[in-house]
Amino acid sequence: MTLQAPPNRTNSNGKTRRVGVEIEFAGLPPRDTAELVRELFGGELNVVSPHRLLVEATRWGEFGIELDTQYAHPDKTLLEDHHESDSEWARQQHQRRIEFHQKTRELIGDMVTGLVPTEIVCPPIPWDELNELDQLFDALRDKGAKGTDASLLYGFGLHLNPEVERFDVDYLLSMMQAYLLLASWLRDEIKVDITREVLPHANPFHKEYALKILDSGYQPDLDTFINDYLHYNPTRNRELDLLPLFAHLRPDHPHELLHGQLTKPRPTFHYRLPNAQLSHPGWGSVVEWNRWVEVEKLAANSNVLRARCDEYIAEHSQPWWRRCKTKLLGLFKSS
Repeated sequence: MTLQAPPNRTNSNGKTRRVGVEIEFAGLPPRDTAELVRELFGGELNVVSPHRLLVEATRWGEFGIELDTQYAHPDKTLLEDHHESDSEWARQQHQRRIEFHQKTRELIGDMVTGLVPTEIVCPPIPWDELNELDQLFDALRDKGAKGTDASLLYGFGLHLNPEVERFDVDYLLSMMQAYLLLASWLRDEIKVDITREVLPHANPFHKEYALKILDSGYQPDLDTFINDYLHYNPTRNRELDLLPLFAHLRPDHPHELLHGQLTKPRPTFHYRLPNAQLSHPGWGSVVEWNRWVEVEKLAANSNVLRARCDEYIAEHSQPWWRRCKTKLLGLFKSS
C-alpha cells in the first residue's frame, strides 16, 4: 500500500515528524516477540523481567515488549524501596520478600500468557519510514500472532502517536474539529470490532463536546481548550486521547488525570481507535496511518473545515424529532 504524506511533514523544529506505534496481539509470548524484533531491526536484548523485555539500540531506538498486565511484572515501588539503614536481618527479610514477589509475578505471567495480550511499544519512527516498520506486522502474522478478530475475547488495538506539527491552539483545535467530523467515517472504514466497542478503551466523544468546539464562536486560548477537554472528557478512554499531549504542554496543571501513572507526557496525539487486524494480509501501520492522514488533510483545509463544522452544528443542534423528519423527507425525495 502506498504511504500517504501528511499535509505538514515536519515538526516545529523543521525535522521530519515521527509516529509512535503500539500493537497488541496473542499467540506469541514476549520473549519470542523480542527475538523477532531483534532479528528484523538489530539491537541488543535486555530482559528486564521474565515477561518484560527491551530491544535497545535499533536504528530507531528502543522497542518495549511485555505482557499487557501489571500483575505479570515486579512492582517497581517494592524493588526500589531502600533499606540501607535497617539491620542485616531486616535487609535479608526484605530481600526474601523481593525474591518471593518476583517469583510470584513470574508465575502469574506464565499462567496468563495467551489470555492477556503481548504488547509491542515501538520507538518514534519517521512517518516516511512506516513502510519499513510493516515488516514487523508481516513477521508477526507469519509466526502465528493473532489479532482482534481471532476471538470474541480479544479486544486488541493498534495505537498511533503522531507527533504534532506545532503547539498553538489554532492548530490543535482544527485537528480536534477534523477528528470529530471524521470519527464516524473512521469507525466505518476500520469496522471497529464489537469487543472493542463494548470495552471502554476507545469510547467516542459525546455530542455535547462536539457541539461546543465545532461552533464558530468557540475561540479559546490554550488553557481554556485544555480545561474544556478535561471537563467534558475526564477519562483516558477516548478514541483520540489528548491527555499525554496536555501533560507535555502543561506539566504543572493540577488535574489528576495529567499526572496518573498511565499518562506519559509526549508531544503527540494518542489515537486509539484501530483494531489489530493481523489476520488481514497487507494490514499494518501504513493502512491506519493513511486513514489518520485524512484527519490532517481536513484540518489543514480551513475553508472546507469551517463549512463541515457549520453543517454539523446545523444538523445536530436541531431537536431529535426534526432531524428524523428531515431524514425521512430526504428518503422520500430520493425514492
